[in-house]
Amino acid sequence: MTRVAITGIGVIAPGAVGVDAFRALLDRGESAIAKIDRFDTAGLSAHKAALISDFTPREFIAPMKMRRMNMLSRYGVAAAKLAILDRGGDALPADTGVAIGTAFGPVQTSVDYMQEYVEKGAALAPPQLFAESVANAPGSHIAIENGLRGFNVTVTQRESSALAAAMYASSQLAKGNVRTALIGGVEEVNEMIFSVLDRLGALAHSNGVVDEQARPFDRLRNGIAIGEGSAVLAIESETARQPYAYISGFGIARDKTATISDWGSGHQAVVAAMRAAIDDAAIEPSQIGAIYASANSSHRADRLEYRAIQALFGDLVPPVVATKGYFGEYAGGGALQLAAAALAVREQTIHASAGFATGENEMRFDVNRARRGIAIDHLLVNAISAGGGIVSMVLSREAA
Repeated sequence: MTRVAITGIGVIAPGAVGVDAFRALLDRGESAIAKIDRFDTAGLSAHKAALISDFTPREFIAPMKMRRMNMLSRYGVAAAKLAILDRGGDALPADTGVAIGTAFGPVQTSVDYMQEYVEKGAALAPPQLFAESVANAPGSHIAIENGLRGFNVTVTQRESSALAAAMYASSQLAKGNVRTALIGGVEEVNEMIFSVLDRLGALAHSNGVVDEQARPFDRLRNGIAIGEGSAVLAIESETARQPYAYISGFGIARDKTATISDWGSGHQAVVAAMRAAIDDAAIEPSQIGAIYASANSSHRADRLEYRAIQALFGDLVPPVVATKGYFGEYAGGGALQLAAAALAVREQTIHASAGFATGENEMRFDVNRARRGIAIDHLLVNAISAGGGIVSMVLSREAA
């Protein structure tokens, strides 16, 4: 595909507001996963998540506008504003598109609306809550706030939502339909989603052998930690400034062995997506300098991915980084993972993988454990969804 430049990054993340704070969090190797104080977790097996606690919406959004936005939309609008500022602060073209991913969308707003509906009746239920109960509310607010009239797309494909949204937007730039787009993802942790995932046994928990912690790729992993926040990236077909990286290839596939709510065992589907992304970038697997993995500390997803990596790269696996030990799963639908990967290309430095100690016996490569400088001409980013959706992306250092 025609390479498109990532020219700005905006981040509202657990422990980090702004790309500089996000960079510092990754460089310190500190996980933002901590004990939940937002709602009561008594009676559950899990008690931790990566929550945002230092975000002040009024610093980014006018009070009257903020009243019409739920927290999910506030995260997205603030991250978009930061991405535009990071890009250089100039107004975006009016035909700029918006493509946002989210795994679950505004679940809390839907809960709030239904409570009002039941208690007060249909006539008195707040209409603004209903308007904010749809998944595309954040993307719509981003466009309205910035006067953008290009395409406006929201993708809900679980863990691969952000990369799928990025793929759509990048294709529009490559075709020449628009010159600029905002891509990314947004997520909010709420009691209902947390409780459901806990009762399904999906969340990391203390079990007498390990404490409650996300452990991507580790042999002692026992579930995911969830997180929230937003990352929005500005992408452009042409730029006068040095970008973070260029999006140079995509690959998609579906694991037909997956159930509707779990990962399957068809690692060859992951291989197909990775190979397609590499082919789309017009490079060879040997040119991939690092992999930013989808691994989230679930047994099946991590095993699926490391088997695929080994099958494609053989004994020459490039350094593999798992970032979700920092900010959890669903944090921006994978957008924070993408932001970290873009920083790695710009800075020629890969990050430590939080939570990893030792892999399973059949895992033949190690996971990167320390921040270090390496030469990265091309970097592979994976997103593997429960339900079988797979998206891989290649980021490149140069425009061609």
